[in-house]
Amino acid sequence: MGESRAESDVYVVEPLLPQRLRRPSDLLRFFSTLIVLAAVVLLALVAKQTLIGLEADVKEGAQLVPLLSRIAAFLGGAAVLIVPAAFAVERVFHRDGLRVAEGLIAAIIGMAGSFLLGQWLVAGNAEDLRVLLTGDRTIEPVNTLLTSVVAYATAVRISRRPTWRMLMWTTIALYILAFFSGRQITIPSAIVTVLVGMVIGYATLYGVGSPNTRPAGSAVVAALRKLSFAVVSARRIEDDHQGSRRYAIGLKDGTSLDVTVLDRDRQVAGLPYRLWRRIRLNSETRRRAIRSLRAELEREALMAYAAQAAGASTPRLLGTSEIGTEAAMLAYEHIETRPLDEVPDEQIDDELLAQIWEQVELLQIQRLAHRRLTGDSIHLDRAGRVVLTDARSGEIAAGDLLLRLDIAQLLTYLALRVGPERSVRTAAAVMGPDTLAAAMPLLQRIALTRETRSALSKNKHLLAGLREHIVALKPQGKVEEVRLERFKPRTLITIIASTLAAYIVLSQLSRVDIYRVVTTANWAWSGVALVASFVSFVAAALMLRGFVPEPLPLWRTVLVQFASSFVKLVAPAAVGGVAINTRYLQKRGIPPASAVASVGASQLIMLVFHIALLLLFAYITGSTTTTSFTPSRGLVVVLLAVAVLVVVVLGVPPLRRLVTSRMRKLFSNVLPRLLDVLQSPRKMVEACTGTLMITLAFVLCLDACVAAFGGSLSFTAVAVVYLTANAIGSAAPTPGGLGAVELALAGGLTVAGVPAELATSAVLLHRLLTFWLPVLPGWAAFTYLQRHEAL
Repeated sequence: MGESRAESDVYVVEPLLPQRLRRPSDLLRFFSTLIVLAAVVLLALVAKQTLIGLEADVKEGAQLVPLLSRIAAFLGGAAVLIVPAAFAVERVFHRDGLRVAEGLIAAIIGMAGSFLLGQWLVAGNAEDLRVLLTGDRTIEPVNTLLTSVVAYATAVRISRRPTWRMLMWTTIALYILAFFSGRQITIPSAIVTVLVGMVIGYATLYGVGSPNTRPAGSAVVAALRKLSFAVVSARRIEDDHQGSRRYAIGLKDGTSLDVTVLDRDRQVAGLPYRLWRRIRLNSETRRRAIRSLRAELEREALMAYAAQAAGASTPRLLGTSEIGTEAAMLAYEHIETRPLDEVPDEQIDDELLAQIWEQVELLQIQRLAHRRLTGDSIHLDRAGRVVLTDARSGEIAAGDLLLRLDIAQLLTYLALRVGPERSVRTAAAVMGPDTLAAAMPLLQRIALTRETRSALSKNKHLLAGLREHIVALKPQGKVEEVRLERFKPRTLITIIASTLAAYIVLSQLSRVDIYRVVTTANWAWSGVALVASFVSFVAAALMLRGFVPEPLPLWRTVLVQFASSFVKLVAPAAVGGVAINTRYLQKRGIPPASAVASVGASQLIMLVFHIALLLLFAYITGSTTTTSFTPSRGLVVVLLAVAVLVVVVLGVPPLRRLVTSRMRKLFSNVLPRLLDVLQSPRKMVEACTGTLMITLAFVLCLDACVAAFGGSLSFTAVAVVYLTANAIGSAAPTPGGLGAVELALAGGLTVAGVPAELATSAVLLHRLLTFWLPVLPGWAAFTYLQRHEAL
């Protein structure tokens, strides 16, 4: 701890402020520039031909005005060194030599880094990138001097000086033009060089740190005195939850102030999380991700004044002020309180709960949303009265959705402390059952604060308990569904995986002449593959009928399997069929639990058959062939990989809980359903026959596709390849296992001894017949079944 002197011998007791800070804004700029750099490289690789044409046009234009090129070469070559040196001299004269030193460190790192990167590319690594950056000429892939200059300009924060910034970037542009007209740099290389320099500059800034410009406590005291407060003591206390500094200020009249200081460099703290929430949530619930210091000050002050006008028990805001250009402060009256988080659960009685709800009701009447009703913002004074704090997160003139979110948040937090029944009962006594019924659709994890979501992970059934008690209060109320999320994280994962899968498929297609594939395929074997593909849908219908004791019409069930092939376009392979079949059984009048159990039973037996057939065919293939393809050894590798995967899943608690919960949901009632099936020999035969036929039909289809292009491979080897690839496709998050299945099938056939081009052609034909061709009849079947209310 240290003391800083203010006016009239007032000492501020606070920790010594660090001389340098690592600013979150520098780290954010570093990652943002890195992302832009990666995007530019990927885009340039995709649009390589367009860039080559653009470069030729610019080169031709430069040749038409040779005088301009020479002037640019002269000015750029000289000024690119003169301007940074002039800026350094100017900073030294202003006693800011430390900033120049930071720039020199960045320049040295930029020179070394660009040289090493260039040598790595020239050595033959990432050949496509080298050709893109050099145009296949003997030039530097990343210009060393330009990288150093840009890194220097970034590290000395030249962007904050408009005149110098314009001069610096004009110089860099002239330098690039001169080198480009002299065929010493390419357009992609120039862009990448500038971005690499900026990345190094921001990394240096964050690594070395920046001078601490936060005003000390003495500046806070001086600002308070300008507001006519007679300060006699000042002490730094614990920061608030957003990292803002707080001071306890003693006044001459014996009263006290609680002062919150908003530092400019803290405004971007937590920005990635806020951006993620802003993208993920709908527009009515999200908050602005970036807000200026002035806007943050006005927002908190306005909310504090509005809460006072509403009659809510909150600390009075007595004054606000900016502290120079780097901070602002808010001065509140001091009230001796303790947060509700520090109050033992047994001391939270119904009277206290009613007080909390009464304070919230006062805010709601005036359309004020608090947005952070947690145990650290609800306080109790010495008399036991409720005081609401932390007005910065609030909203004035809030819409219905935000007000209902406050109700849902407070209901959940109090339920974690006193249980769902008391939380709902005391809330209904103050707010009324209608208000709780309106908030019930918002009892979703995503709607709650981060701390509350974390606490819910230990009590996963609490939200369901709250809903049950609210429904008991108002059973006849109509509940509207409210969707807060634009998308779920798994949707984003699926999109990314689908993009990668599309890239894999397109890369495969680029190596194969589709016209030649269609025209050279043996039509007889292609017909056999087509029939086998159709048989797989009939087999799937037989399998489902076998696991359902109730009668199901065969051909309508076949149509359902075709409809599931259409759904696979938008859902992972292991999900689409399960959802469609479950929905179909429910529409047939089968209870939901029994429908899920029937589909789960079919999936479980299918898994058992899949593993058994893989082991059988792998054993047969390994025993009867002496080719380079040795599935018996591959089988050992597969089993070891599966064993490692099982150990990892069972050894990591989150993964273990995820898998067990999913398996429990899917197979919870499977055993009783299997016992029902075993009581009917006909059903048992139908189920086993259908399950076996599905696998054999797909294997036959792939075998026929290989034969259609003149390939020769044993049926058992094809079976091993298919069964392995199908397992990979089922685990892939892409629709229908797109990309993963193609890659696994082509790779497996190639390892088995089929030529790579022939294997790719066979796989594409197989996927055409089993995945793409059934989509159109699948869509027709889906539409027909929906029209007849069968789905």
